[in-house]
Amino acid sequence: MFDVLTTVLTWVALAAAGWALVLLIANRPMQVTKWYGLWLFYVVALLELGLIVLLVVGLVRLANADHDVDGLSFVGYLVGLVVIVPLATVWSMAERSRWGPAVLLVGCLVVPVMIVRLGQIWTAHA
Repeated sequence: MFDVLTTVLTWVALAAAGWALVLLIANRPMQVTKWYGLWLFYVVALLELGLIVLLVVGLVRLANADHDVDGLSFVGYLVGLVVIVPLATVWSMAERSRWGPAVLLVGCLVVPVMIVRLGQIWTAHA
């Protein structure tokens, strides 16, 4: 499908999840006023930018697909990828306890799973 882009996005999502796990273990809330929260926010913003690029590339590739692809599921996963990270980020910033980074951790771990499923739909292994 989009090997390089999806691989990079998977690693960025795992890096953000790892950093959120460190904050969770250290009992630190997600605060952009502190350096550790600001850097995590930058990594998540980079992830979201990459997911938007994946959405555009995926829609273009779907329009030009020469094989059978379940378009509704494919677009649903593309849109879901773009939506899940900002929702998890806003929720984690609103939650001022140690569980704020846990929400972001789960949101970032969902991204690689959805990317794998997107690849399965693209290759028609649904």
